[in-house]
Amino acid sequence: MATRSIPSIPGKEKPYIMAHRGSKALMPENTLAAFRRALQDGADLLETDLHQTADGIFVCIHDSTVDRTTDGTGKVSEMSLAELKKLSASCGMPEYRSEKIPTLAEFMAILPEDRATMLELKSDCFTDRDVCRQLIDELTSGGIAERCVLGSFSMARLQHFRDLAPDIPLAWLTLTQIRPERESNLLGPFWPILFINPFYTWLAHRRGQGVCPLDPTPERRLWYYRLIGCDAILTDNPGLTCKKMNKCPQKNPVSDTSIPEAT
Repeated sequence: MATRSIPSIPGKEKPYIMAHRGSKALMPENTLAAFRRALQDGADLLETDLHQTADGIFVCIHDSTVDRTTDGTGKVSEMSLAELKKLSASCGMPEYRSEKIPTLAEFMAILPEDRATMLELKSDCFTDRDVCRQLIDELTSGGIAERCVLGSFSMARLQHFRDLAPDIPLAWLTLTQIRPERESNLLGPFWPILFINPFYTWLAHRRGQGVCPLDPTPERRLWYYRLIGCDAILTDNPGLTCKKMNKCPQKNPVSDTSIPEAT
């Protein structure tokens, strides 16, 4: 097991604010616009989802198909990057029709040095050792391997990373398991689990594990997450969550001012 449960973010206090697919409540999810807005609104970590294209490029998209979030149809794994880049990833928001599905390289390029990320492995391509090695190489060359958590609901998608990159924390996500799983560094339980088992975080911390509840609209439960010592808070709306937690975002952490404001 890696020694870190979650990357340390200098100058930031726990619980860290983790932006779920960027500022998903205000902008099209998993787009550069959503990620930039999340950073501007004070997110400490950006969470995104990874699939691999037919030509072997890692891209940030949640679903296995493009049908829900773009104006196209088809499986991500059966489309080339060039084909994906022809699509609008606006999620039906006309003011963001120019947004595209970003590559992992594009995502890494806008991640400030004082922020971290959680990458959810959405495809069984990550059960292939060579694909896992490719991802590790890209994270290393992109300079974010030390600021990254790899997560999945599937332990099979995480297992190769234990051998290939033992210093990268791994996150086990679950909707049903009410006791902390022993083999991961960070735990992402569906939020009701923390009420069913109020000792969940205590036990995880005894084992050196971190906890981030799966709760994209956490505002009504922030008091409880702070009480039990959660290490990070997932949210669809980082600006709102930061406000509720009295966390003031840094001024102008992202220099790009071309992003239209959500209405």
